[in-house]
Amino acid sequence: MELPFFYVDDLIKRALSEDINYIDVTSDYLIADNSVSTAKFLAKDSGVVCGIDIAMRVFSMLDDTLQYTLFKHDGDRVEKGDILVTFTGKTRAMLKGERTALNLIQHMSGIATATRKCVDLVKGTNATIACTRKTLPGLRPIQKYAVVVGGGRNHRYNLSDAAMLKDNHIDAFGGITGAVNALRAKTGHMVMIEVETRTLEEVQEALDCGCNVIMLDNMDYATMKKAVEMTAGRAKLEASGNVTLENIADVAKTGVDIISLGALTHSVKCFDISMKIEK
Repeated sequence: MELPFFYVDDLIKRALSEDINYIDVTSDYLIADNSVSTAKFLAKDSGVVCGIDIAMRVFSMLDDTLQYTLFKHDGDRVEKGDILVTFTGKTRAMLKGERTALNLIQHMSGIATATRKCVDLVKGTNATIACTRKTLPGLRPIQKYAVVVGGGRNHRYNLSDAAMLKDNHIDAFGGITGAVNALRAKTGHMVMIEVETRTLEEVQEALDCGCNVIMLDNMDYATMKKAVEMTAGRAKLEASGNVTLENIADVAKTGVDIISLGALTHSVKCFDISMKIEK
């Protein structure tokens, strides 16, 4: 999976515009225009690195003479103290781009690290780990990319990808069966339908409607196991709601196909990385 640079460049430009505005008072007045330095990114934690090429793109957009050497690549496990990359270029550009570059790589590496922890915890089961649409505005592509780098999968990218009947849709329309039939009458043959269910009775109704995916919302382990037995492979089952590192393995053992976690993108801890100028 690769991110298109037209998106990456637009994101970087917006971030730099927020941070620099028209000048960097400190760097522009303090550092000579012809000053050149070598710097490195240093991991200050252990986990999975992600966004390193994007971070270098920040500096390259400010300095087209920048040269760098990668020691780690997206998806690599790193340990505290590892050097991720060294780069040489204009000192002013490094100082101006430092915070933007670090914000991006730290956030993306935090997502990739959190995702990998979840993936490791469900190994040996049928379950895959997926993110949700609970992303930060404007950052969805890099956040969903980071989930994939961490070994997870993407849920819907946006509302146009698939039909997903959540509780409010069902309550507003008046029931699962009627809502599914109404959707099928209007959507194309390529559109999958997922239904959020809260009880085993709703699971059965979704099965009877031939839904492609059934979400098991905030169900306990016993209920999820029963849903797996009832479904018998006729639809994909997605467990969602109150999933944590402490209980994710038990959720996976129920036999569900997918475990979705909004926390992977909306509240992940940044991965600590620092930039050090060497000369």
